[in-house]
Amino acid sequence: MNLTVATLHGRLRGEMRWRASLIAVLALVVAGCGQNGNDAASRGKQVYLTECIACHNPDPARDGVLGPAIKGASRELLEAKVLRGAYPPGYTPKRATALMPPIPKLAPKIPDLAAFLR
Repeated sequence: MNLTVATLHGRLRGEMRWRASLIAVLALVVAGCGQNGNDAASRGKQVYLTECIACHNPDPARDGVLGPAIKGASRELLEAKVLRGAYPPGYTPKRATALMPPIPKLAPKIPDLAAFLR
């Protein structure tokens, strides 16, 4: 097997990105462990960390790998996009892609998620 320096460098960069992402997620989980809040925003944060960061950034104010920044998303937008895979009337999407599938199981969690993203 003939590996070039460029190939090795690309593999190393990919592994470093993966490790950095893992460290960021673990840091968020550990930071959240000390909080015993049972308020809507705390519950919403847990929903976000569990369901959303696969595509969106662990920091909702920043763009993710696939999904845009969603800090400040309205409850109306969350209900439309998360539950139905659509946008509310008159809304202009941040990206032209339609990658996000509906996640109807999150219906009871939308108020908490909206509270966290405010």
